[in-house]
Amino acid sequence: MNNDQMIVEIAAKARRAQKSLAASSYEERRRLIEAIAEAVESKSELILAANSRDVERERAAGMNSSLLDRLTLTPSRIAGIASGARKVASLPNALGNVKIERTLENGLHLRQVTVPFGVVGMVYEARPNVTVDAAVILLASGNAALLRGSSSARDSNEALVAIMRTSIEDSGFSPDLIALIPSEDRDTVRALLHARGSVDLVIPRGSSSLIHMVVDEARVPTIETGAGVCHIYFDKSADSDKAIAIIVNAKVQRPSVCNAAETLLIHRDRKDDLLIPALRALRAEGVQIHGDPEVFDAGDSAGLEIQRASEESWSTEYGTLDLNVALVDDLDAAIAHIDRYGTHHTEAIITEDRSAADRFIALSDSAAIMVNASTRFTDGEEMGFGAEIGISNQKLHARGPMGIEAMTTTTWIVEGSGQVRS
Repeated sequence: MNNDQMIVEIAAKARRAQKSLAASSYEERRRLIEAIAEAVESKSELILAANSRDVERERAAGMNSSLLDRLTLTPSRIAGIASGARKVASLPNALGNVKIERTLENGLHLRQVTVPFGVVGMVYEARPNVTVDAAVILLASGNAALLRGSSSARDSNEALVAIMRTSIEDSGFSPDLIALIPSEDRDTVRALLHARGSVDLVIPRGSSSLIHMVVDEARVPTIETGAGVCHIYFDKSADSDKAIAIIVNAKVQRPSVCNAAETLLIHRDRKDDLLIPALRALRAEGVQIHGDPEVFDAGDSAGLEIQRASEESWSTEYGTLDLNVALVDDLDAAIAHIDRYGTHHTEAIITEDRSAADRFIALSDSAAIMVNASTRFTDGEEMGFGAEIGISNQKLHARGPMGIEAMTTTTWIVEGSGQVRS
């Protein structure tokens, strides 16, 4: 059997299983997600052992530190995965919600109601937590999940999917509701992306190169998640202590993730009193600064070891303890810089001026905008979704962190009493 045939067969099994899930009650789906959370937690030693094999293999192969961090599971991260699943189970029902309802003059009663997509594929890299996050969000919203992780997380993903399939079966559903697509052969990604008619939607999550490949190659509809070249702008009214604490958190707390800050922009009026303290605080945390000419000269005069930023630096999603820093003339100049180099993910302004905050919000073209808060809050769990299937930078259907509501579409239900069209 070739890869195209394999995907069609797996998708057909998933669709048959999905029909019973779509017809299930909210309470049945809620219990299913809780069972998965309990199983992941109770089987943590098995999961950690599998993950350890992946991490050691990829470390020996030279995987960079950012990807290794994303690949690594710990007891606290597994607890976080289970906690996220429980939060998904506690969310309101995403299915059967009436978006629009009206009765026409001819007596026809119309309702636009939320329904599942059906069979949804996920293509993602390195992060085994996505295996559970995606599965529980899709199951909670009545969808079947075809999971195609990377070969770097093979053992972790196999362990997690086996645990979840057992929980699904024990809960009275077909284990075919989720399937792990083999990752050893890269052609399985192409087969999944070409399975139009068998797969309803594919969502990529990972590097910009992966996302571009999926969007360019797919014949199946996709929701494009995007890279995170996130900016923080210190306005001229920024509170120094607040500003420095936020940029350090946004860069240092977990630099490998897409909502970590990659560029700091500082109003030129704050060059003398805010630039050097910010640079010192970042360097104290091991952050390598890539500065524009003014920032480089100021840092050099202050005895700080920083690098000159290149043109490529401004559009780079580092995923490491690296940060670009530039001085800008005003808020509009900051927006112009963000428009040129950003990825429409998350942008933040630090200001005590409400009118400046409002203008920044009005001019920003991003999925999330933070005012006096770290970019690290662009996250499904932090925003109350329990978990997320990804962060969409596009403008159609879903934007920002995607939870269970984003994994539904709608259908029109029209009820009559014998009306015919004249």
